Formats: sequence, structure tokens, C-alpha cells
Amino acid sequence: MTIRVSIAGASGYAGGELLRLLLDHPKVQVHQATSESQAGRFVHSLHPNLRGRTPLKFIHLAELEEADLLFLALPHGQAAAELDRFTALSRRMVDLSADFRLDDPEIYSLWYGKPHERPEELRTFAYGLPEVNREAIRQASRVSGVGCNATATNLALLPLVRAELLDPQRPVIVDLKVGSSEGGQTAGPASHHPERSGAVRSFSPTGHRHTAEVQQALGLTDLHLSVTSVEMVRGVLATAHTWLRAPLTEKDLWQAYRGVTADEPFLRLVKDRTGIHRYPDPKILAGSNHADIGFEMDPRTGRVVSLCALDNLVKGAAGSAIQCMNLMLGFDETAGLSFTGLHPA
Repeated sequence: MTIRVSIAGASGYAGGELLRLLLDHPKVQVHQATSESQAGRFVHSLHPNLRGRTPLKFIHLAELEEADLLFLALPHGQAAAELDRFTALSRRMVDLSADFRLDDPEIYSLWYGKPHERPEELRTFAYGLPEVNREAIRQASRVSGVGCNATATNLALLPLVRAELLDPQRPVIVDLKVGSSEGGQTAGPASHHPERSGAVRSFSPTGHRHTAEVQQALGLTDLHLSVTSVEMVRGVLATAHTWLRAPLTEKDLWQAYRGVTADEPFLRLVKDRTGIHRYPDPKILAGSNHADIGFEMDPRTGRVVSLCALDNLVKGAAGSAIQCMNLMLGFDETAGLSFTGLHPA
């Protein structure tokens, strides 16, 4: 069985990754791809890596036709504003924006500074991170996307949360180093090359909106995220500082981390004694839907540093969206997502 999918908003970086991955999916035909600014042009004019791979041209959103599943990779707010229109075109959809990631309208208003346009629809979307919400995604016809920083944080903390090892009286502090593609395709003062090159720029020391996703997904309340841009195009490295509720050995932690990664097709435990790749590194994950997680324990203080590296455009966006599509339609969860990244890159 081959299904027909379309992408609303295919000119951005996440839209381009959706196209790249879906064009090699064994069960999918990409029917249409929209872009208001690029309509009428070949998709390879904006995504040059797709040259010779597809004759598809961008179309206007108004020309979008019915599809078996619709990916929405539109600016934040547009999916909610035009939800009825998209629902009429497809019974199934995956929205990559932040519009439907949170299920509580009051929490949404708190973090986004305005009321949600369609609060009654929030709970009709399943949160689209399979590692924490797989069974709900299988049953869903609507799935939200995931925040890339939230994904790295969720996966870094998941082994400790699942094993109930965290001290509830201590905070969880997560430092995130992120690449420039997080800022999207539209250029601005912060992405101007002389300003961006060589920068280690803290842009969200407190109050990052992805905090709310992690609180919702993992049930953590005393959680604090800080985000810093570094000299990297793709990638996120989450470094989570946590404290344990009781003294544990490294063997106990190995058991907790293996318990999460063993049956997950895209999670890899990275913790070697020697070598430059003994901890997770986003550089080797470029283009991949894998996420590498690892840890280090300080036995003197009970502090555990938990790490997660991923590609923000794939596991943090398009790859997780396709993983969700596979679950929704009963396909092999890994279909179209087998690329493991490059080394060296």
C-alpha cells in the first residue's frame, strides 16, 4: 500500500527535510508541497540536495488537494488559524509547529503570551514524541510536532524519570547548545555571518518555551532550561544536571539507561571509557533520526549529568514527524529513517 502525503510549508529547513526523507520512504508518494514565496519553482531550487530526485514544484497553499496524510510545517499560529481547512483536506495530520504541543490552554497562554486560537482542539492532538507517547500516537489521527530542545531534554532525562531516580527536592537544570538552523531559514541580525560566526551566544538563559513541553511529557515541575547558540549548523546537545533521591552505583544507572534504550529503534546509549566519542556528540548525527544519550555520575555529590545529542531538523522535527506517521498508519516505525549520519562531517 502506498499513501499520498502533502506538505504545507515545504520551503523551510524542516519542510526540506520532510521532502528528503519522504522521497525515499517505501510506502509514500509525495503529492504536493506548498510555499507562498516559491510557488511555481522546482523544489530543488530551494533544496538543492533534491536536484534530480524529484520533478515536484512548489504550489500555493490555496491549491492544496486532499491527501491521506498532511504534514503542516507552517509558521507558528497558522495551523491553529486554518485548522478547519486542513481537516477538510485530510483526516490525518502531523503539525510540526508549536500550535498543538501543549494540552492545557492556560499553560499555553502562560508560555506563549497570548490565548490559544483553538483551545478546544488542544487535546485532539497526541504529543508527537514516540519514546514517551507511542501508544497514543498509534491511535491518533492528529499528532503535534515536537520542540527540538524539548526532545533533547526529554530523552536525556527519560531514563532517570522512568526509573524514578530523581530527588524531587532538587531542581533539574538543563544547558542546551544549539546550531544556527534552529533559527529557521529567514535571515536576521543574529544570523548575519560576521555576527554568527564563532559565536557562543546565550539567547534564552531562562524562560524557554520548550520547558513547558518537558514539564508536560515527564511530569517535572522544578525544571530549568538555558539555551546557547554555538558554531554549528545542525544539532542540539542537552546537558542535564540532576540529583538522585538515594545513593546509587554506576551499575544502577547503566540498568536505568539500558532499560530505556534497549527496545527503542532510534535511541543509542553512548558511554565509553576512552576515545573522543565516549559521550554523545550531535556532529555525527547530522541527517539522522537517531538520538544518542549518555551519562556521568559524581559519587561524591549524587549529581548525575545526563546527555542527549540529536539533529534538530530530523529527530527534533521532520524525522520524529515521519516516525509518528509510521506509527499512525501501521508501517514499520523505522521506514524511511534508516540513515545513521556521517563521519567525518
